[in-house]
Amino acid sequence: MTSTPPHVIFGTGAVGRALMEALLRRGEKVRLVNTSGVASVPAEVEVVGGDAADPAFTTGVAQGARVVYQTLNPPYSQWTDKFPALQAGVLAAAEKAGARLVSMENVYMYGPAAGRALTEDLPNDAHTKKGQLRGQMADELLTAHRAGRVEVTIGRASDYFGPRGGAQSNIGDRVFRPALAGKSASVLGDPDQPHTYTYIPDIGEGLAVLGEHPDATGEIWHLPNDPDTRTTRQLVEIVYRDAGRPETKLKTVPAFLLRTMGLFNPTMRELLEMQYLYAEPFVVDSTKITARLGLRATPVEQALADTLATYRAA
Repeated sequence: MTSTPPHVIFGTGAVGRALMEALLRRGEKVRLVNTSGVASVPAEVEVVGGDAADPAFTTGVAQGARVVYQTLNPPYSQWTDKFPALQAGVLAAAEKAGARLVSMENVYMYGPAAGRALTEDLPNDAHTKKGQLRGQMADELLTAHRAGRVEVTIGRASDYFGPRGGAQSNIGDRVFRPALAGKSASVLGDPDQPHTYTYIPDIGEGLAVLGEHPDATGEIWHLPNDPDTRTTRQLVEIVYRDAGRPETKLKTVPAFLLRTMGLFNPTMRELLEMQYLYAEPFVVDSTKITARLGLRATPVEQALADTLATYRAA
């Protein structure tokens, strides 16, 4: 390994690479960490392979870093077994380095929206095992911050979409590829409920700001979302329009089919408990990060057009 750059990102998925791009735009030097040591990144970016659950490895790979970012996301079916240890490894790395820790999270810990917009001051009230786990993990980070062990800031995103969103995104491979081909898109849940989706490049930019802003630490921040919350169907219609398709073709994946698929596919089995996210209006408010840190979301129509362009290019 070369000498440690100031920014060390654990995770090379869609979010990790969007964060890398935001840091590179700032002229920063970046090291990425994943299991294999291989990732599709610019030549000037170092990628190191190892086990992020091993504190001996993580403290070594992050020694001398100024900011450490946690963007890891193990498969749904392995969250309980792997996620706490991965976070503990990254936390140990930031603590040992004396670095700020920026942790990427979702909004599962809040539980059902119950007719309200989700804001950062809501308590952890999850009824799902994944939501309860994420709440416990967030509490552990904030406890470490309050104890003075490490400087922590947390960024939370709703369901994401955008470049490299792939099959994990509800508005990803199952929407953009069929739209370009003139075939039927498929989505989870009720497509006629308003639902916040966070644009992946906005997540990357938001995490970069949390890593550098002097007033960001010790708090939870919802990463920027377009305040004009649309339904999933409306977003799919925009994609089909931009793809030059006069007719939107959309079908939903019913719960009984998820149950059937879950008999053979552990990821599908884990999706079942999260279907409440799409059964009612689900609005994630990001007013705080806009008002206090000046971050605004990319307008959703522009974000969808830019994402479609990446699918066309591919």
